[in-house]
Amino acid sequence: MSSSDEDKVSGRLNGEQTEPDKTDSLLERLLYMILIAIMISVAQTVLGVITVIQFVIMLVNNKHPNDRLAEFGTDLGIWIAKAARYQTAASNVKPWPWTELD
Repeated sequence: MSSSDEDKVSGRLNGEQTEPDKTDSLLERLLYMILIAIMISVAQTVLGVITVIQFVIMLVNNKHPNDRLAEFGTDLGIWIAKAARYQTAASNVKPWPWTELD
């Protein structure tokens, strides 16, 4: 990953996020945490599938990855990181679909 790509990813992950005006009650947060945990599990399965597909593409395509799959992997990784920040209470910003998928 080039330096400019790393800067873009860092900005998307650590950039300015608008904290919600009101915080969720503990019960609401628990419900969101359970739902997000399920979504993270699905995301890990998707990541595993695209990993295998990307490897096959690289095998067939003389070690050249599919750029769209690589970008999707980056987006998925950023989403998982944002979801983990909410899960661990490092942030009160819920990940997509409650906020924009930047």
